[in-house]
Amino acid sequence: MDNGDWGHRMSSPVTLNVGGHMYTTSLSTLQRYPDSMLGAMFRGDFPTTRDSKGNYFIDRDGTLFRYILNFLRTSELTLPADFTETDLLRKEADFYQIEPLIHCLHDPKPLYPPDIFEQVVELSSTRKLSKYSNPVAVIITQLTITTKVHGLLEGISNNFTKWSKHMMDTRDCQVSFTFGPCDYHQEISLRVHLMDYIMKQGFTIRNTRVHHMSERANENTVEHHWTFCRPARKVED
Repeated sequence: MDNGDWGHRMSSPVTLNVGGHMYTTSLSTLQRYPDSMLGAMFRGDFPTTRDSKGNYFIDRDGTLFRYILNFLRTSELTLPADFTETDLLRKEADFYQIEPLIHCLHDPKPLYPPDIFEQVVELSSTRKLSKYSNPVAVIITQLTITTKVHGLLEGISNNFTKWSKHMMDTRDCQVSFTFGPCDYHQEISLRVHLMDYIMKQGFTIRNTRVHHMSERANENTVEHHWTFCRPARKVED
């Protein structure tokens, strides 16, 4: 059976729990490289483990898996210009035995011309959910934007003045704005307007991910993350 037949017959969604990070994709994507560990795993050649919700569980680096999955989807390696975990990603590629990805990581090609780099903005939504209400109630929410593009943060500060927010410095010259706490409907409205503002500045969504975790006996925390990127020209000193 050729790859086209597999893609037609195996498009059902599959949810993976990779080190606590949840990803949804298709069987055809996971089997893009049949000789890989994932190809063998979802062909039935390897035993599989499920989490308490029935999702496939893989005990590996959940954050780096987004790059693994994007490579399976596109057969292209796309990393942020300031990416610093190449050695760790090589280990993940070795674990999953994706030979084309292993080759790309050992023979990387520049994503942009030498005078172009990539600016990154991270948007995250944190929601605390009550375990005991029916339907599930959102107790508290907040939104955080993190980036090195200080001009973008200045624009957000000037355009979103009615929202309660505070600013903090993070590592590697990044700065974060956190909005909230706010209620569920306020968070949705704010997130829609923030995403629209960011994309109007020339950024596009690179990827999204969801992380579930329990902190207290009566609460669950759900984090949604969006990564936005845009190319920018280097300025000579």
